[in-house]
Amino acid sequence: IMEIKHGRAAMLGFLHVIHIESGVRFPGYLSTTADLKFTDVPSGLLASLEAVPTLGWLQILAVGFACEYGYAGVDTINESGAGTRPWSVVKQTDDKEPGDIGGPGWVRYDDPGVKAYKLNVERQNGRAAMMGITGCIAHELLGVDALYP
Repeated sequence: IMEIKHGRAAMLGFLHVIHIESGVRFPGYLSTTADLKFTDVPSGLLASLEAVPTLGWLQILAVGFACEYGYAGVDTINESGAGTRPWSVVKQTDDKEPGDIGGPGWVRYDDPGVKAYKLNVERQNGRAAMMGITGCIAHELLGVDALYP
């Protein structure tokens, strides 16, 4: 389970590097109290960590905690018996496979061969992303561009 989680986090981290290094920024304010816009955040991995206020990081950790423990996807059942949040992230339960934290609307595979293939692809992509984000951080620590050294 941990390799899948770390791989998913690394995939998000690497997509963040591509997003930021390409110059894409969200409109508006990252923090209205600190008068910090998304465009004011530097593009470097470590510099962007320092630019975000501490309360912003606490909010990010709170969302991660809510997803990890299932509070982000508390699903209620309506009269028809269907869940009202089919695409939410739900808590890992004992009746599901390891890493299956998707709501009822997520795709699941019944064929064992297809399921094994998809899980192996996710693991391999996660491993590649872990190496990729590690390389980006190493390049930035060496003083060169994270994406184009």
